[in-house]
This record gives sequence, C-alpha cells and structure tokens, in this order.
Amino acid sequence: MFKLNRFNKDQSGQTALEAAIILIAFIVVASLFAFAILSAGTSSTEEAEEAIYAGLSGVQSSLQVRGAVVAEEGVDATPADASDDFVKTMRFTVSLSSGGQAVDLTSGATSRVLIGFRTSTILVNNVTWSASFLGNSDSDMLLEDGELAEILVTMPTGADALKAATQFTLEVKPPTGGVLDITRTTPAAIEAVMELR
Repeated sequence: MFKLNRFNKDQSGQTALEAAIILIAFIVVASLFAFAILSAGTSSTEEAEEAIYAGLSGVQSSLQVRGAVVAEEGVDATPADASDDFVKTMRFTVSLSSGGQAVDLTSGATSRVLIGFRTSTILVNNVTWSASFLGNSDSDMLLEDGELAEILVTMPTGADALKAATQFTLEVKPPTGGVLDITRTTPAAIEAVMELR
C-alpha cells in the first residue's frame, strides 16, 4: 500500500504534458490568425491591382489635340450685321495618346464617340460631327497609333449659337478612356476663319 500512495503523489509527467498541450493550442491559434491576416493582405493586394489596371485602361485610349482649333463663321439669315455672326463649324486634329487603344471614329447614328458642347448658358450633350483621316492611315474608321484624324463639329445655331467673346468647352467622349476637354474663347469679332486660343 505504501508503494501505491507514493505513485499517486508524483505528477511531474502530467505538468509537462499539460504544458505541451497548451503550447500546441497556442501554435494552432497563432497559425489560424496568421492565415487570416495573410488572406486579408492578399485580398487587399488583388483589389489594389484591379484598381490600378482599371485606371490604366481608363487613360490608355485617351485622345489628344494635335495642332490648332479652327472655327469658321456662319451668318444668320436675318439682315447681316456683326451681332448676327456666329461660329458655324469647328475643326481640330486628334491622335491617340502614347500607347492608347484604337478609337472608333464612325460618326452618325452608330457613333461610339460623343461630342458635347457647353458655355456658361448652353449645354448640348451630343452635337453633330464627322471625322476624316489625314496623311498615312488605313481604310477603316479606327484611329490607331500613328494616325491623325480631323474632326469637324457642326455647332448649334439659333438661340444656342456660339457668338463672339464667349468661352466654351468641347468634350470628346470616347467609349473608354478619358474625356478630352477643349476649352477655348471666341475672339471679339467673328471672322471667316479663326484660330482659337
């Protein structure tokens, strides 16, 4: 009986076993937390990468103006006087920004590019326009790298006509990519052909 009582009092092995179980539990919990943190980091990295690529695709097909913006005069049907003069058409040349994607410049009802016109008192979201290619280009209506296209915009007439000494903005909106804003001011006197600044 003496031997049995002595055997029950020695618990040194149980303390080591309990410590090992607690240590394993801490390692398991720590690894679960580490996995959760790494998964969240990977997810946020993927979201940031998607945002960067979306931003790049929004910029890559942007257009840029090459050269001057030229306006041509129109005259109202009423008796001619300088106050009746207005801008009838506007011409400017565009190209793709470096590394941009091709832009379809088909005009008319199937047009994918919209051109808007606004002043401090007028807003027209879709004015009539047409495109013709200059210099070296292929036979399609896609503006591609190395090509130039002249855009001819027919300005609103009547009460919405663009008169002398008026600041205006043309917005060229391709289906993808950034909007090209062209802000100019008409001169104090409307002439037959004017380079706008």
